[in-house]
Amino acid sequence: MNPLKKIINFVVIVLICQACNNASDGDPENGSGIGNQDEPNGVGLVFPAQDALCNEGTDLTPTESTVYFEWESNTNAQIYTLTLEHLETNTITQYTTEDYVIPVTIQRAAAFRWFVEYVHDNDIKKSAIWNFYNAGPGVQNYAPFPAEIVSPAMAQSVPATNSVTLEWSGSDVDNDIIAYDVYFGTDSSPDVLESGLISNQTTVPVLSGTIYYWNVITIDSAGNSSESGVHQFIVL
Repeated sequence: MNPLKKIINFVVIVLICQACNNASDGDPENGSGIGNQDEPNGVGLVFPAQDALCNEGTDLTPTESTVYFEWESNTNAQIYTLTLEHLETNTITQYTTEDYVIPVTIQRAAAFRWFVEYVHDNDIKKSAIWNFYNAGPGVQNYAPFPAEIVSPAMAQSVPATNSVTLEWSGSDVDNDIIAYDVYFGTDSSPDVLESGLISNQTTVPVLSGTIYYWNVITIDSAGNSSESGVHQFIVL
């Protein structure tokens, strides 16, 4: 074969290989490939911050303000769903958006819980769950957030045992939680088990084949309090 023709053939082969490699990496301009896609995980929340006091509202009235909820964008998400819970009334509202910032008008001087979800390949991807207080006029001290139940989880089946450790976590924007009251028993409205507990856990005696109910009241130094809501578990 002519030496010049050999060189030309070699150059053509190299160019073809390079083109194939570029195509497999994905083109950020036309969206082909997955090389520039985010991992299909739950989004990271940004604002309002966790366990914080939100002072950044617009359209202020004595009772309401507009808060801009923000999270990290994810290229796998077509539509995000923001879930917002009013922790005093237990009212839950949901908002859908294609953006990663959405304005929502909410009550002032009130505690909320929020998280964000999206669907990827028929699987729901969910963010962490954050609490915050929306600041209000004239409020000097805010009630603690409802205690987060850690263990046993709601409706959990506990292997047969003689005792179970109840565990929870507490938080407060004023950082002045002083005690917890724990309610526990076999009735769906349990009686008080311990008052003025400083620890975030307590161990209780249990019997196999029994459903138990429990609730935690969080108290701060100003006398404000909040309830976790009644949770239940069964000992097998």
